Amino acid sequence: MKDIFFCPEESNFYANCIENLVLRNCEQSESIVEFGSGDGSPVINSLLRNKFDGVVHGFELNTSAWKTANSTIDEYNLTTKYIINNSCLFQASQPKAKYLIANPPYLPAPDADIYMPLLFGGMDGATVTNDLLSLDYENVLVLISSFSHPQSTITHAKEHEYMVKNFVILPLKFGYYSSEPKVKNHIEKLRNHHMAFYSGEYYFLAGVLFQKNQENAVDLGRELTQVMTSL
Repeated sequence: MKDIFFCPEESNFYANCIENLVLRNCEQSESIVEFGSGDGSPVINSLLRNKFDGVVHGFELNTSAWKTANSTIDEYNLTTKYIINNSCLFQASQPKAKYLIANPPYLPAPDADIYMPLLFGGMDGATVTNDLLSLDYENVLVLISSFSHPQSTITHAKEHEYMVKNFVILPLKFGYYSSEPKVKNHIEKLRNHHMAFYSGEYYFLAGVLFQKNQENAVDLGRELTQVMTSL
């Protein structure tokens, strides 16, 4: 369905990041908030593969995706573990949680008139991601694209007292949404201003766990910046 985000490789990567960077560190009865749940498959797959006894509270604006997600949640009897609201996290009474997770909209473009408007991440692609880091959750897992001004996100995180706790990198080929001429041309302009980084048809997608600064903790922000700008 064209009105629901579909990229199996990216969704699988997001699921693996949730498992390795979040669920393995969760204590009993932990609460997780998710921005932009989509069809729910990354979290559903993660829950099916892990013994997590907490609750994931998702927020998804796309009604079609929300309905699809809830149908799958019912199918796998996960209704007590994964609850998705058909609303925007930024406009809701934000639930308390130890972790905020998201594969946020990161497509840069001059405006939101693109194949799927809900994937618009602002003119530099980093707007929504940076807004999520302003919500003040203790731990934030987000996917960051190398063509979406990654330095701005790392800098913004630091300004909000976050350090990079851990990260995983996936080389991805430009897909259906990022190859739209309007988007691709804008990304090329960002590259000319050293705000987007890619090589040929490939870019880096990073799963990054940000954590509120803790004493004696190692900040991997410099290493992440070096990797994301190396293309």
